[in-house]
Amino acid sequence: MPTRTPTPSPSPTWWRPQPGLRWQWQLSGKLDLDLQVDVIDVDLYVGQSVVDYYHSRGTKVICYISVGSYENWRPDADRFPREVLGKKYEGWSGERWLDIRRIDLLAPIMRARLDLCAAKGFDAVEPDNMDIHQEDTGFPLTYEDQLRYVQWLAKEAHQRGLAIGQKNAADMTRDLVDLLDFAILEDAFYYGWAHELKPYTDAGKAVFDAEYTDLPGDFQKACRESQKLRFSTILKHRNLDAWVQFCGE
Repeated sequence: MPTRTPTPSPSPTWWRPQPGLRWQWQLSGKLDLDLQVDVIDVDLYVGQSVVDYYHSRGTKVICYISVGSYENWRPDADRFPREVLGKKYEGWSGERWLDIRRIDLLAPIMRARLDLCAAKGFDAVEPDNMDIHQEDTGFPLTYEDQLRYVQWLAKEAHQRGLAIGQKNAADMTRDLVDLLDFAILEDAFYYGWAHELKPYTDAGKAVFDAEYTDLPGDFQKACRESQKLRFSTILKHRNLDAWVQFCGE
């Protein structure tokens, strides 16, 4: 009998952002709908019309969710079991750390959020607060707990056709660069660890960086370093309102 040629596996259908994209990140205040960017990162709970509007302009849209903290103002806040709620997240009113070891209890909540993200047509997800194993959470979390949780989140996002990024967590780059699709960084040039995410751009994956105006860094220097690394870097207010400064402007 002739040898049967195996049927090739279907290629992944989610978005694969490449280096060099112009991005904006806005989680508070009135959205600047006139700003032309390649990518915008906004809250999961924005209206459907917002996602549709940006898509009509050819802009990819990332949905922000916190995967490592409980936020008491969210519409699904009452779904979090008491046993997964840890210490207060200092500096962020109304937030508490989550016991990310308990994927069994967090899974229904996070899956529902990812379902909503996909249903609205978002292209990707930003999993904020994924890097918590060294925080004073009230739980004895390990790096392995954190890695297991992020790997689970990646599988769930990809099953829904969503790209998913590494949020900060520079020490996880080696373990995640082949699994995740991009990275989002904060203050990486100010604190001197941006180069640790270079494996992403080396692999042809975008790195989106935000430096903040409340720190006395040299933004132009950060831009020069960012260009060498092929990162997309912007300057933002800490509350992530509409104001933005792009490198070179």
